Amino acid sequence: MIPQLKRALRENNASYRGSIPPWSACVRAVFCSHLRLLWHVLMFLTVLCVALQLLSAVRQSRNKTKPSDHQVINPLHDEQQDAKSIMKNLNANQAAFRHFQWSGRKEEGLNRVSEPVRHLTSTNPKLVIRVDIAHDPKGESVVGREVPKQAHLQKGFQLELQPELQLSGQRHDTKQVSSFLASVRNGTCQPTNHVVFLKTHKTASSTILNILYRYGDTHNLTFALPVNMHSQLYYPNFFMSHFVEGMKSHRVTNFHIMCNHMRFRGPEVRKVMPLDTFYFSILRNPVSMMESLFTYYKSIPAFHNFKTLQDFLLDNGHSYSNTALSNHYALNILTFDFGFNNSAPQSEEELDKRAVAIISAVEREFHLILISEYFDESMVLLRHALCWTLEDVMSFRLNSRSDKSRKSLSAEMIEKVKKWSSLDWRLYQHFNTSFWRRIDTSLGRAKLQEEVKLLRAKRAVLEQTCLLGGKAVDPAQVRDSSLKPFQYGQAVIQGYNLRPGLDNNTHQLCQRLITPELQYTMALYKKQFPDLAAKMAAKLVINSAKKNMHHKARKANAPQLAKDNSDFKGKANLAKAKQKKKLK
Repeated sequence: MIPQLKRALRENNASYRGSIPPWSACVRAVFCSHLRLLWHVLMFLTVLCVALQLLSAVRQSRNKTKPSDHQVINPLHDEQQDAKSIMKNLNANQAAFRHFQWSGRKEEGLNRVSEPVRHLTSTNPKLVIRVDIAHDPKGESVVGREVPKQAHLQKGFQLELQPELQLSGQRHDTKQVSSFLASVRNGTCQPTNHVVFLKTHKTASSTILNILYRYGDTHNLTFALPVNMHSQLYYPNFFMSHFVEGMKSHRVTNFHIMCNHMRFRGPEVRKVMPLDTFYFSILRNPVSMMESLFTYYKSIPAFHNFKTLQDFLLDNGHSYSNTALSNHYALNILTFDFGFNNSAPQSEEELDKRAVAIISAVEREFHLILISEYFDESMVLLRHALCWTLEDVMSFRLNSRSDKSRKSLSAEMIEKVKKWSSLDWRLYQHFNTSFWRRIDTSLGRAKLQEEVKLLRAKRAVLEQTCLLGGKAVDPAQVRDSSLKPFQYGQAVIQGYNLRPGLDNNTHQLCQRLITPELQYTMALYKKQFPDLAAKMAAKLVINSAKKNMHHKARKANAPQLAKDNSDFKGKANLAKAKQKKKLK
């Protein structure tokens, strides 16, 4: 049976082959032979590649254990020289290194490569920086916490060279990378020109505003000023990007400094300011700040019905209304300025929860928080953070009260303030501690005191050079009306008089030092937007003329108006008398 089956299959195959045309069989044979040849070639190439890779690996291992003659003569190539220079500058240049200590912010676009990085890598394509930022289990960046420098290195803060550009780490700040690369390229840190200062109330913030105004003014930087020549960014409303002059009209494409009063809202601020912006603010002890607030804002509803701050505190908030206009000044004002709910916590548990959330948010958004009670120390720390000079942070106290209007509080009242502004007190406690930890991990106490002493000596020289009498005077004694500070509430805000006979350069420097906030803001607005300032000035003149004409008309017609008013009252009284008679 089987032989018959085989015979039948052979016959069928033969008949099938006989049915195939000769040309088709030829093509099939040639194609099959080519496939076999191609298969053999591919197999040979695969084996060759594997062999070459193995040979390369062997050579690399030999080079590591035994350097070549070229390596003995010239152990560092160009890329290795760059790496050595970077590490040397990293250890030597504290200012550049401190840029890495401030935490980055979680915002859109932080994974973009900054211009300084592109410039550096374009000049040396093989040079690549990788920044690894360690994170804690909650996802918060370890960089920016107050930990020793060596702890950063132990927890994954690395700087190394790679054959291609990598910027790793879930949350990194482009500013940190670009500032460091610029400092490495030039051997010294580069001054920071993109700055946001959250101006808090009654914390010596007007003095810092003057510092920023003078720096930007002398370096021809662009300020994010309030629209329509306002002095504030529509505070106490939450900040919006269109509050900035030139933002909505796209007249300005690059803002450098934002420092006027606002209620902070990070996403909106980042619509205005570049990615590499440095954010900082300043806090003050809520006890002394509360005394200042009560004096300055005595007219607000919260304070209006109380003769003294002690009376207000003894009321325990029973007459306080959180919805009344301007009452936010009286309760947790720092918390409010940073953009959070400032209502009083109802329990210790709520206080703990809210305080932790606020502190964490501030640490994420801001690179540095200064302390008003240690103003000179703060200026030294700030000048290192921004890579500025001591002259850049030189200042006279502005918007400062006379000692006549200052009053001390008893121990009992101090505790009441801490309890009343409990969120502000927690905020201040935390950043007061972190402020000194920052100094210890960056500058050191000895270096700090050395620079503070130098800063005060330079200020003393400036006071004797610029100021008539060498000190501040009450507003009534300010001779130049254009330099008189704005007076508000019961506070007596002091000003300055310039010494006569100063040369032009010295006079210009001294005048900038003592120019009050409102006058300087207006001057910068006129400098940046001269056409808009001219239009608003013309409009003010017209409105003022209209008011004067209206006032004069009313004054001229006053006798007639008085007579008409008297006649009206007489007629009204007569009508009332007639009505009474009818009722009787």
